Amino acid sequence: MPVLALADLELRYDVAGDGDLVVLVMGTGAKGNVWTLHQVPALVRAGYRVATFDARGISPMQVTEGFPRMTIDDLVDDLAQLIEHLGAPAHVVGTSLGARVVQELALGRPELVRRVVAMAAHGRLDEVNRRLTAGERLLFDTSVVLPIEYKAALDAILNLSPATLNDAGKARDWLDILAYSSGPMDAGRRGQLELSAQLENRLPAYGAIAKPLLVIGFADDRVIPTYLAREVADVVPGAQYVEIPDAGHFGYLEQPAKVNQVVIDFLADEPPSAHGHP
Repeated sequence: MPVLALADLELRYDVAGDGDLVVLVMGTGAKGNVWTLHQVPALVRAGYRVATFDARGISPMQVTEGFPRMTIDDLVDDLAQLIEHLGAPAHVVGTSLGARVVQELALGRPELVRRVVAMAAHGRLDEVNRRLTAGERLLFDTSVVLPIEYKAALDAILNLSPATLNDAGKARDWLDILAYSSGPMDAGRRGQLELSAQLENRLPAYGAIAKPLLVIGFADDRVIPTYLAREVADVVPGAQYVEIPDAGHFGYLEQPAKVNQVVIDFLADEPPSAHGHP
């Protein structure tokens, strides 16, 4: 995996395909290669050059104690430098925390951006999300490690649609995947959670975003409910909103064909799908 040397870390990234550049930005605690299962192949087939990367905290950082400290501006600047390195401007696609990053990039560095897709978008966090994040931070701070089976079940309930969980075979497969990937929280994820706790309400500022924006809400998302995504679409002039049914916070993995088609159509400047709302 290539490495981009920044001032205080080495950013690991990968690139596939040829054509206009699309950079995919993952959410809290997740490696960039999560995109490679569904989104990267679809975008490469559609004729794009697609970059994924491990964000600050996921790409290793030197930490003397506790966890790495970072701000949303750090993540935005890292993305900006990666785009400059690969050849600006780029289409940018982010989910969850990654959605906040691409929204801020479009606002602060519009010269680097062509079109923006924000999945599980939000301009603020609600009280439930703030308390959930606070609880997750305490797990690390108090060295509490949840039993793997319990953690997998909890992650499934939080991140997957009832449409997935009501199918015994799919539920079993997901629980196996989540259990396999479960483990103690590392310092990098703890740093990203601390960042999330400091996020401000940016809805008033987002009215100044001038780049074409597609907001994707996942109908059964318990982590970032659709009303938070709609708020972003409502304040950004000309923004489009599409809601993906039978999809939770991991909607890009649960309903990849629907998500990929909506994204590819938008990047090609085609009208949103039948699930879209102006």
